[in-house]
Amino acid sequence: MSPDPSVRPASHRGLRIAGMVAGTLAVLLVAVGIAARASQSKRVRQLTAAQAVPTVAATQPERGASSYTMELPGRLEAYSRAPIYARVSGYLKDWKVDIGSRVQAGQLLAEIDTPDLDQQLLQAKADLLSAQANATLANTTAVRWRLLLKTNSVAVQDVDVRNSDLIAKQAIVKATAANLERLRVMEGFKKIVAPFSGIVTARKTDVGDLINAGGGSGVELFILSDTHKLRLYMNVPQNYAARITPGTKAQLTVPEHPGQTFSAAVEASAQSVDPASGSTLVQLAVNNEAGELFPGAFANVRFDLPLASANLRVPASALIFDHNGLRVATVGPGSRVVFKAVKVARDLGDFVEIASGLTLGDRIIDSPPDGIGAGDQVRIASDSPTAGMLAALRPGAQ
Repeated sequence: MSPDPSVRPASHRGLRIAGMVAGTLAVLLVAVGIAARASQSKRVRQLTAAQAVPTVAATQPERGASSYTMELPGRLEAYSRAPIYARVSGYLKDWKVDIGSRVQAGQLLAEIDTPDLDQQLLQAKADLLSAQANATLANTTAVRWRLLLKTNSVAVQDVDVRNSDLIAKQAIVKATAANLERLRVMEGFKKIVAPFSGIVTARKTDVGDLINAGGGSGVELFILSDTHKLRLYMNVPQNYAARITPGTKAQLTVPEHPGQTFSAAVEASAQSVDPASGSTLVQLAVNNEAGELFPGAFANVRFDLPLASANLRVPASALIFDHNGLRVATVGPGSRVVFKAVKVARDLGDFVEIASGLTLGDRIIDSPPDGIGAGDQVRIASDSPTAGMLAALRPGAQ
């Protein structure tokens, strides 16, 4: 049986059509691939160009507080403090008060046994009696010689000698009387009394101790402190010394009273700077009527000082310190870097307060990259298209 001639032409036409369709599809696929690669290449070039411009984080200065707090250490001292020495030598007979005792002015603290002084006093009394007797005899003699002179029985020279002897004897009487009075006064120092009202903060003697007179070689017997009011001494840095004036109020805390504050006021300033520490000694007065504070204790003092004008606060990481001095990099017109010289008013750790060089509307570059220069083009992180471009390059991105 012979083949049907009509079937062969139809099969050839179908094959030709299928081939044309396949070729067209292949051309389309190649064109789409080329276009995709061109688009991706364009995006890569855009990303590379975008990355060539540094991206920086920018922030704006903030207004600082109208006042600032300064905390400094200080040391409390008694408003009046007196080491009490003996004025006479001897042996301690008895003491009447111990450490922590509150005493009043004139109250007896101790007594000293002074055998040497007692003997000197007895001798001074005897010397006075002897001098008075000699003066009486000299006076009687001088009167008799003056009477004899009237009868021309003696020479004038002899009368003058007797009168001079009388004057000398009277002077001896006065000297011995003064010595006796001195020893009587010294005898009064056998009793040690409080010079003012206060608290006995130290007792450095005991019964039977040998007591040496004066404060040169002897040890103080007691230390008396007036603690109803305390002095607080502190060293203020030179930068702030001019602001700490008499009458300035302060608050202080002590470790033994956690959470409790006490009021103080500046009384005086040394008005000079110590070259060794670069600070000024300041004295404050603290009311201690309740007796809660102790002399010699450490205290933390806090001042709330007003500012003449509020400073601007910026991150400390924005500061640049190099051979050009202390500067801050800002983003200027056209997104160009502009450096501004600044002066720091106060270091707050993570932040600093700027006294001059910036305005409130400046855009500060935080943590500026190394090598950044004036006039460089930068891009602020919030405006950067880099993140979007990277997302577009991820697999599956449309």
